[in-house]
Amino acid sequence: DFSALINQSKNNITIIKQMTYLRSFYCASSVARLAALSARSSAFNSPLNIRYASTIPASAIGIDSATGITKTEFYRNLSYPDIFEHEVKNKEGEVASNGAFACMTGKFTGRSPKDKFFAKQTPSDQFLDWGPINMAIAPQVYKDIYKRAVDYYNNNVDKAYVFDGFCGTNPKSRKSIRIITELAWQHHFVTNMFIRSKSPKEVENFTPDYTIINACKITNPDYKEKGLNSDVAVVFNVEDKMAVITGTYYGGEMKKGIFSMMNYWLPMEGIMAMHCSANKGKDGDTCLFFGLSGTGKTTLSADPNRYLIGDDEHGWDDDGIFNFEGGCYAKTIKLSRESEPEIFDAIKRDALIENVKLKEGGVPDYDDSSITENGRVSYPIYHISNHEPTGMGGHPNNIIFLTCDAFGVLPPVSRLNEGQAMYHFLSGYTAKVAGTERGIVEPIPNFSACFGAAFMTLHPTKYADLLKEKLRTHKTNCYLVNTGWTGGAYGVGKRMSIKATRACVDAILDGSIEKSSFKTDPIFGFEIPTSLHDVPSNVLDPKDSWTDKEAFESVSHKLAGMFKSNYEKFIKPGVTDYSPYGPK
Repeated sequence: DFSALINQSKNNITIIKQMTYLRSFYCASSVARLAALSARSSAFNSPLNIRYASTIPASAIGIDSATGITKTEFYRNLSYPDIFEHEVKNKEGEVASNGAFACMTGKFTGRSPKDKFFAKQTPSDQFLDWGPINMAIAPQVYKDIYKRAVDYYNNNVDKAYVFDGFCGTNPKSRKSIRIITELAWQHHFVTNMFIRSKSPKEVENFTPDYTIINACKITNPDYKEKGLNSDVAVVFNVEDKMAVITGTYYGGEMKKGIFSMMNYWLPMEGIMAMHCSANKGKDGDTCLFFGLSGTGKTTLSADPNRYLIGDDEHGWDDDGIFNFEGGCYAKTIKLSRESEPEIFDAIKRDALIENVKLKEGGVPDYDDSSITENGRVSYPIYHISNHEPTGMGGHPNNIIFLTCDAFGVLPPVSRLNEGQAMYHFLSGYTAKVAGTERGIVEPIPNFSACFGAAFMTLHPTKYADLLKEKLRTHKTNCYLVNTGWTGGAYGVGKRMSIKATRACVDAILDGSIEKSSFKTDPIFGFEIPTSLHDVPSNVLDPKDSWTDKEAFESVSHKLAGMFKSNYEKFIKPGVTDYSPYGPK
């Protein structure tokens, strides 16, 4: 009796909410175990002698023939209560006071971009944008690493985990993905981050479009002979539809690995792949937020007055916008309920905390960066109360490019024409603040093509051309919003107030910005509104906010030169040149 289970768990409102949401998906025994866990929450750090879901042989779901892993049995698509039992029984971490499971990812607390490689072979070698981001290895090197991973599973891993699900909320455009992991918390991570099957029948005859074998416990001691950069390797084979991870436990490698492949497949199908967040208004209007770390992308898209479609990765097809993911992956450093209540309250049972120190009583210390500044939490998106349940939205009315300009010369908001939008999309500009690294005495520009260069597998102009086509077809407006400094550079001026930034974003979303008059910036060429509700006029025009006007002109030209120097790498034969739309 489900009502009886709720009564048994009445001392834990989090458990009650989860049981209510999951009642239609979990079998009665799983729900009963969840109730049992609630009743014995004080014993979470002790071994739980509870019967697990049964394993299935690799041959039952085609893993043996597809991968060569034949001897390992698999737990497939475990429910959240079952995952929790495995994590605790395996002693893979601790249970935090808020109910989330907390794990450590070892010496790697972030991605290892210098260890990411693609097997260089036809036909993908004609399309991949080879360079420091997409590095090439010989097919035989890939095969050697792959064999080492398969042999490891066959000889050392009796029982493992497999997630069979999807990347993409739109059934028309999504891809089927399979992720094999040895650790329960990694199974938890991908269960949070990707699209979970609605029923066993949906994956009954499952054929993955791509498979990741996570063999994080093994390394490659002969890496120098193979031409690798370290004993860690994250290797992709486009033609074999397979990737292998060795030497790093970090969960983000799986998430960004699939994202990299979506960035390869979708544009070839005329579908835009984007590193952005998205939300939707009550009237159905959709907005995209592009921005690098520290620009406010997550905070500004998590608007209590709008529905969150997703916080990181999206596609844009003929139906509109769709989230790639089924969850969110947020930074936790300095997190508080006051600063980001939606994210803070999303960290509860079924959430997975990474690399965050726990205080006495299991309380997460989000202010402690002794492990890493990159503490993270993943959670299913339904932990955000105002999420968009379909994970989809219409064609965007507005696109906002976010930048944190520490030079203090970009306006808080500016309107971009089509060419300027492409230029700033390819530039992907923000700035590192002076003083964050030894020897830095002034802001350092940080350019990342398409606001996500690390994950772009094709030449950046391919994405820009596709975005231009989408903007033109759907008459989408584009704006550049600066959340950085005003009145001077970092150390002289001050950070743009969140009130002013919110006012700029709100004016874009409700359309009132278009009622303003505009003037053209003489250096950067974009249009600046002359008046905007709740934004002082001397802030709207950055020059007016500087006391030293000559210094403003000097710094503006300096930043413009940095833009132009950065853009030179995109000027190549056979690709569209958007440099005429950049600064003068």
